[in-house]
Amino acid sequence: MSKLYPLRLTPVYKRYLWGGRRFETVLGKVLGPGNDYAESWEISDHPLGSSVIERGPLAGCLLGDLVRDHGEDLLGRHHPQSRFPLLLKYLDAQSRLSVQVHPDDAFALGMASGDPGKSEAWVIVDAKPGSVLWAGLAQPVDRATLRKAVAQGQIERYLHRCEARPGDCFFLPAGTVHALGEGLLVAEIQSPSDTTFRLDDWGRVDAQGKPRPLHVEQALAALRLPQGPVMPQPLNPIGPDGRQRLVECEKFVLDRWVFSSPCTLAGDGRCHGLTVLEGNVHVEGDLSAEPLGRGRSMVLPAVVGRVRITPRASEAVVLLDAFLP
Repeated sequence: MSKLYPLRLTPVYKRYLWGGRRFETVLGKVLGPGNDYAESWEISDHPLGSSVIERGPLAGCLLGDLVRDHGEDLLGRHHPQSRFPLLLKYLDAQSRLSVQVHPDDAFALGMASGDPGKSEAWVIVDAKPGSVLWAGLAQPVDRATLRKAVAQGQIERYLHRCEARPGDCFFLPAGTVHALGEGLLVAEIQSPSDTTFRLDDWGRVDAQGKPRPLHVEQALAALRLPQGPVMPQPLNPIGPDGRQRLVECEKFVLDRWVFSSPCTLAGDGRCHGLTVLEGNVHVEGDLSAEPLGRGRSMVLPAVVGRVRITPRASEAVVLLDAFLP
């Protein structure tokens, strides 16, 4: 019999100058002192932050331990893998992030980090009025023009600017130029990579008056051209069960479930990563008596099969479900 069960994980917090405290005020997490909690790595098997199993016989184990020791039961049809193949996180942007480009697999292969390329999707959880993001290019442009714009501090004129609303989903394949604006709380699903090329940082300096390093030439080399504006993903309902297909690409599939009565997930020979955006749910086989609440995440190993998810007191639930194609 398999040792695996629905796995709750302890988040890994990343603190950067653009972070805040909405993991606590909006998502209900318990934070320490400080106002710079920028990322909450919910499901991660990465050298810079690895999830720890929170409960049950495997408490204290790293997610990477399970990939190594229980890979087939964990990953099912996608076994074997060198590391857990997805990374799920939340981002709290109290100030805007840098303008970034992530490489694709071919570009990343030539780097020494060991990371793959990085494609990602953002789901807007909370947005202060007027919050915006930048995704893609507003007009056709070549690398030489962008290089000159960076040097002159005018890169924003070439970026596609979009107002962001709760519930919007933006898909950013590798090579897409992008930046989160201030006031946004976002759930992100991505390839298990932390490789980021900073094209511009809005003229920002640190407490010592020094700018953060840029990676202009690497960012321009990784940039996919031609590239147009990135718009919110269309909603594609799948059946009558409240499931919406947000993203389907070669790296991951992302579904959103909206429901107020019990439903079943998984059972398809895949491992699933879940996070709750609204409401509270009881997950069949969960070793905690407490419901899985807003901002909490869980891994459903492939071996557990179909799992019944029951809202607490028939309340409305919004849940993200990420898995490999």
